[in-house]
Amino acid sequence: MTLWVILVSFLIILSTGASIGVGLGLSSAIVLWAVQDMPLVVVVQRMFTSIDSFSFMAVPFFMLAGAFMSEGGVTRRIVDFSMALVGALAGGLALVVAVAGMFFAALSGSSAATTAAIGASMIDEMERRGYPRSFAAAVVASGGTVGIVIPPSITMVVYGSIANTSVAELFMAGFLPGIIMGVVMCLTSWVISKRNGYRGEGQFSVMRLLRTTRECFWALMMPVIILGGIYSGIFTATEAAAVAAVYGAFVGFFIYRELHLKDLWRTLLSAAYNTTMIMFVVGAANLFGWILTNAQVPHMLAQGFADVASSPLVFLMLVNVLLLFIGTLINASAAIVILTPILLPVALGLGIDPVFFGVLMVINLAIGCITPPVGLDLFVVSSIAGISIDKVTVKVLPYLATLLISLVIFTWFPSIITCVPSMMK
Repeated sequence: MTLWVILVSFLIILSTGASIGVGLGLSSAIVLWAVQDMPLVVVVQRMFTSIDSFSFMAVPFFMLAGAFMSEGGVTRRIVDFSMALVGALAGGLALVVAVAGMFFAALSGSSAATTAAIGASMIDEMERRGYPRSFAAAVVASGGTVGIVIPPSITMVVYGSIANTSVAELFMAGFLPGIIMGVVMCLTSWVISKRNGYRGEGQFSVMRLLRTTRECFWALMMPVIILGGIYSGIFTATEAAAVAAVYGAFVGFFIYRELHLKDLWRTLLSAAYNTTMIMFVVGAANLFGWILTNAQVPHMLAQGFADVASSPLVFLMLVNVLLLFIGTLINASAAIVILTPILLPVALGLGIDPVFFGVLMVINLAIGCITPPVGLDLFVVSSIAGISIDKVTVKVLPYLATLLISLVIFTWFPSIITCVPSMMK
């Protein structure tokens, strides 16, 4: 009874256009009040308890760091550097989007933030240079997927907190697959551009590359400082987030000087708004998952997976299918909160490394963001570009296909994900 009421009410609430967090929280409250006859104060208690964690302090700091860097002129410099690096190749601007997405992912930790930042500056520019607007939107949406794979990743922070797994190891494990995904999208863009006659932008110039590298140096140093500090043991992931926020403010105010005191309130408000959305979704998802756990749903699903999965590889393939579908429906952080307690015990029972499993979950949910018909990043880029989602969907299919091939390779060869943390031990 609990399962049916919470799922049906959740779907009905979403169909009204409500956000994911509201749907999770309100459907949970309905079940507690109407089915389980529990006081509604439990809703607030469970939501607050679920985010009352030292690890979750990294979320607002990474959001603030991303806001400072974005407002401080970093996005433009990253695009200029990417243009100097790959702009001369066929489909230069499409390659620039993929490369810029990888660099901005190392600053923002968010798929939606990466998509929005790159899309706002590149979609119109690509259209002016002769690219179809729908293709430009598809390139931006695909490039945004690495936002939660390349560290620092807010979704990995959430997984580490739920699974009691080292966030530093998760960051290390996400680095190589994130780079591979970015390279795969570059190759896809190059093949499509060659086929359609999309030309590069000018000639490659070493001097231009050196100049843009110098201008972008302070932005590129941010992930080096964050990841270097974490991997060397100087500070934890949460402390690294605070360092990143201070560094972002320093670069914006004193190095690039494009961040001013009059912009400070707007920047702080933007970071607070984005943090509130994520933490509300995580809290509501935890409440949703708690109700499902009390109803023995995780136990039943885990038993079903254990019965069907004859080997770790079969289990992982089933998980891939499930997560790709879930990723089209709900926020990645919410999916992590709900599904980790269900799937991780089965994975551990099959001898699967929790760090590998966490990164694989994140990759799945990242790809799910551009999986038709309702991938969340498709809606983000559709709104930015001002075109219908079906036009973006058609153009995003080649990128989706190559990313799915990459996913199968990661699943089949787990050492691609685990090799970096293994070397750092």
